Amino acid sequence: QVQLVESGGGLVQAGGSLRLSCAASGRSFSNYAMGWFRQAPGKERDFVARINWSGGTTDYADSVKGRFTISRDNAKNTVYLQMNSLKPEDTAVYYCAAGSRYTAIAGRYDYWGQGTQVTVSS
Repeated sequence: QVQLVESGGGLVQAGGSLRLSCAASGRSFSNYAMGWFRQAPGKERDFVARINWSGGTTDYADSVKGRFTISRDNAKNTVYLQMNSLKPEDTAVYYCAAGSRYTAIAGRYDYWGQGTQVTVSS
């Protein structure tokens, strides 16, 4: 069992930056692939970024590529999402997820956090 808690969301102007954190508790965090997803009002939950268990492999949605960076610190049981050059269309609730598969498919993740709101004003 893994519990995930996101933090770092907030209100930022377009062009600004935020760093999201996802702290994991439970067993064997380093065994899990981690993902970030986001969900805007009235829309489906979309893939943002993923990272494999070691941090050596990452992948991004086209919409955030070059602006967002996912990383993890297994010693701290934490995964991060550095978000730069934010745009109003990045506004959403951001969720982290843990799973045994390195995948961009939300349904294949086993554990989810409660989400953190990111709002980007124009």
